[in-house]
Amino acid sequence: MRAVLCKQFGPPSSLVVEDVPSPVAGPGRLVVSVKACGVNFPDTLIIQGQYQFKPELPFSPGGEVAGIVKAVGEGVTRFKPGDRVIAATTWGGYAEEVVAEAARTLPMPDGMDFATAAAFTLTYGTSHHALKDRAVLQPGETLLVLGAAGGVGLAAVELGKAMGARVIAAASSPAKLAVCRDHGADELIDYAAEDLRERIKALTGGRGVDVVYDPVGGDYSEPALRGMAWRGRFLVVGFAAGRIPSLPLNLPLLKGCAVLGVFWGAFTRNEPERNAANLRELMQWVGDGRLRPHVSARYPLERAADALDDLVQRRVHGKVVLTTED
Repeated sequence: MRAVLCKQFGPPSSLVVEDVPSPVAGPGRLVVSVKACGVNFPDTLIIQGQYQFKPELPFSPGGEVAGIVKAVGEGVTRFKPGDRVIAATTWGGYAEEVVAEAARTLPMPDGMDFATAAAFTLTYGTSHHALKDRAVLQPGETLLVLGAAGGVGLAAVELGKAMGARVIAAASSPAKLAVCRDHGADELIDYAAEDLRERIKALTGGRGVDVVYDPVGGDYSEPALRGMAWRGRFLVVGFAAGRIPSLPLNLPLLKGCAVLGVFWGAFTRNEPERNAANLRELMQWVGDGRLRPHVSARYPLERAADALDDLVQRRVHGKVVLTTED
């Protein structure tokens, strides 16, 4: 089978595509014939040795796939060969076949295509866990989403609306903000052209926002934290800007607000039953039409480096995916 391989830590251009042996399903696992794989920011970190997990070289990046079950291992009873599934893999997905844990695999909804399915789990799973479990977002509250046109950001915009919040989307261009508006954002902030803190004040009448969803970090975190309302919740989701900010800890004290970490991967392992319930709820919302995963581009495996470059350069709206079929 073909696979995109990281043989040495480095930039996307260091990845290669080679033929490798097909994997075998061990106990509690299944082999998935990959039809599509989501491209996510953690993929850019794992190939540089900068992610929380450091797989042994060589390996394939790719943490979420959609495909068809090829084989099941001992003890797997929920799936059989031929089933259409979505699987969280952490790495290994940039390939024609991958081994997945049965506990981190779920059936694909009827009517969902493989590319959309591969773009769904990580972004919506992360954002749903952040807003529901960590922030406990309530109807009528105001949610500010930074990096709102990216994968997890756009998911947070849609989920915020589905949960009854007023959503302020912040992004770096009018084109990105137009995508956010199309996916339900109530208010928009172009933080490349506007003062983020002042716009938060203006849009909230000086009260501030109840929840900040921050997958960006860098220069935007502190002004967003300064724009929090009393008893607000600041969600630390990631650092797409490339710099981990240092936040003045007097601000949570003065505002009575909480700074909360969001690590969906650890949540899926530590609380699998709750994660399964969350995913069932998400699939129900997809079926109801409340969520519309946005896939802006599809690339073949051979162009994995281009897909990752587009992600790093922030040219992506929503999600991009790799596909194994022309």
